[in-house]
Amino acid sequence: MGCPLAGLIGGIDEAGRGPLAGPVVSSCVVWKGLPDKRKKVNDSKLLTEKERLSLFPWIVNHAYKVGIGIATHEEIDRINILNASLLSMDRALKDTGIQPNLLLIDGKYGIKGFPDGKPIIKGDRKCFYIACASIVAKVIRDRIMEMFHIVYPEYNFKKNKGYPTKGHRRAIKRYGISPIHRKTFRGVKEHLAH
Repeated sequence: MGCPLAGLIGGIDEAGRGPLAGPVVSSCVVWKGLPDKRKKVNDSKLLTEKERLSLFPWIVNHAYKVGIGIATHEEIDRINILNASLLSMDRALKDTGIQPNLLLIDGKYGIKGFPDGKPIIKGDRKCFYIACASIVAKVIRDRIMEMFHIVYPEYNFKKNKGYPTKGHRRAIKRYGISPIHRKTFRGVKEHLAH
């Protein structure tokens, strides 16, 4: 995974753009250069849950700083998913409490808090720093959705994490929407009481 080397380098990525429910979660993982003994990280979507859970503590324990940023389902409905994703990324950077020398951002957009950041399309597959952030964001978001499962078990958030699976769609048809569903998303808005 070819990425530049020098000083404090941060990677930022989000998890949860596609689900019908819950927040979007971003992580900013900052390293001092490249770690000597690198684990084989990859885009979180290409890893099994077991692989992500194994890499998560290694990243958190070895990175220089890890920040988390969340944009709620209400914010997603209010400002749209793209803007909410960028807001959560900005919050993740702020949560680290530092300004890295270089910030690599997954996708094609920069973020307000670091105008000189370098967006990289499909960065989570190309770059170690962004891949680390993608793993942390995904694990944290999954944990949030597992907690929501306890409150709203009929939607099976523990399994589907809010994504539009057949079972999730069936549950929405049967029970209507929960307070954490994204009301502006197709698959949810059709079920709003008029």
